[in-house]
Amino acid sequence: MEIRQLKYFVAVAEELNFNRAAERLYITQPALSRQIQQLEEAIPAVLLERNSKRVALTDAGQAFYHQALNILAQLQRAADESRLLAEGKKGSLVIGIFGSSILDFIPRVLLEFGRTHPAVEISLHPMDKDAQIQALRERRLTIGFNRLVPGEPDIEQELVRREALMLALPAKHPLAARDAIELGEVLQEPFILYPRGVRRGLTTHVRRLFADYDALPRVAQEVTDVTTSIALVAGGLGLCVVPRSAVNLRLPGVEYRALRCRGKAEIELACLYRKGDGSPLLRAFLATVRQLASLEAAPAADDRQTS
Repeated sequence: MEIRQLKYFVAVAEELNFNRAAERLYITQPALSRQIQQLEEAIPAVLLERNSKRVALTDAGQAFYHQALNILAQLQRAADESRLLAEGKKGSLVIGIFGSSILDFIPRVLLEFGRTHPAVEISLHPMDKDAQIQALRERRLTIGFNRLVPGEPDIEQELVRREALMLALPAKHPLAARDAIELGEVLQEPFILYPRGVRRGLTTHVRRLFADYDALPRVAQEVTDVTTSIALVAGGLGLCVVPRSAVNLRLPGVEYRALRCRGKAEIELACLYRKGDGSPLLRAFLATVRQLASLEAAPAADDRQTS
């Protein structure tokens, strides 16, 4: 029994005429008759009553017709699903996120990817860079987003964006009236920082900016996430250096100002995934990431050329 024989039988059952069914299938009537005969022999059962005047379904033929429709529909669904998986348009995408990246770039990526790939299931998991790397190695994660990720031999990294660093300060701070603040003017102010770990992070970058002034930050509090740090700034406990995307956290009592300093007042966001991972779903998601990253970088490049 062949799939084409099921299709042939369905056509005859619906047309109840071998000539019309043959025309519908673009085959000759004798060839169609032979295929139906072979199908009946393979079952074995008489599916059609034939004479010179009419073609009719037997009881067995009526039952087989409905089953054939179900089988062909299931085959089509299987083919459609396999095609979507092969094109990266269906499946499960597990994304690791951390810090302020979720406040700006990642939501835009998810919105655009969801628009073009509505059948893909996406789950987000907050993880620091160590956890993301481990999860990638254990195949619990498809892709991660993080900052200042050290090189790993089995992990691929792609630069997604460069973000200016901003200074978050209490709205009543005397310097809040300015558009930009020089780091050298706030060296003695209390700062909200993130804990230092074995791996590099934003705190390491901030300390390097202070080192350019031969100074160390006065640490008022150490917190593990940007939302808490901004909340502490709102409470008047100190200042905080944050990526530009953090300005989307519009807490009352907090102002964000451009940061000027002797070092590079910017930080990079990268995506990371397993080297050699050629899954269609990952490739499709990376295409969206690269597209939005390119669109975002173009105005920045134009600004640099005109400045």
